[in-house]
Amino acid sequence: MSNIRLFFSATLSADMIDKLDKSQSHYLTKVMRIKENEVFSLFNKDGEWEAKVLEISKNIVEFKTTKKLRQKENFKELWLAFSPIKSNYQNFMIQKATELGVTKFLPIIFDRTVVRKINKVRLEKIVIEASEQSNRINVPTIEDAQNLNSFLKKNSMDLIFTDLNSSNEKIDKSKLKDKPVCVIIGPEGDFSENEREKILSFKGVQPIKINQNILRSETAVISAISIINYVIN
Repeated sequence: MSNIRLFFSATLSADMIDKLDKSQSHYLTKVMRIKENEVFSLFNKDGEWEAKVLEISKNIVEFKTTKKLRQKENFKELWLAFSPIKSNYQNFMIQKATELGVTKFLPIIFDRTVVRKINKVRLEKIVIEASEQSNRINVPTIEDAQNLNSFLKKNSMDLIFTDLNSSNEKIDKSKLKDKPVCVIIGPEGDFSENEREKILSFKGVQPIKINQNILRSETAVISAISIINYVIN
């Protein structure tokens, strides 16, 4: 079995015949040097399938699904609410958070957020590539940027608040209900006092100090998600 994995956004089913888009066809034929009759795999939220190259015509790959490799996954919803940061650091953060199992990204514009826009198309490409490489089936979703009030009002979740001022250093698993677990990471200048009060008043929030040192945003994300994975898995 080939270790080439590609995300396929359309429906996958047994013995289906379809074509890859120009970008994926180029990757298979020019980068991976795949030939006709060789196999690779396609996946999406419904599962993963082995696919056989039927024909390469005008640089477009036509394929047929041959067998199902994995069923759809049952997974715990793990969300990341974060302040946008500079693109290179943000791309790294999104990639590693995807590898660690985040299922939804929620950009939030805080009072002290410096970068106030996100390139959603670029981030979606990063989560797809990270999912392909990390053997995930479910690809995370990315919401549009929103303010803190909107985020707290419209979401039902168990909120893990990374608060440097907290004396608590452990997550209480018994307080986690059957809801998505969401970790919220503040901007480089930290949360404002008003924001801290709003977050701490959210029903079911758990503040936690993840380190004695002040961490960069991307470091805090990796640290917090690793802690949460240890607790919930």
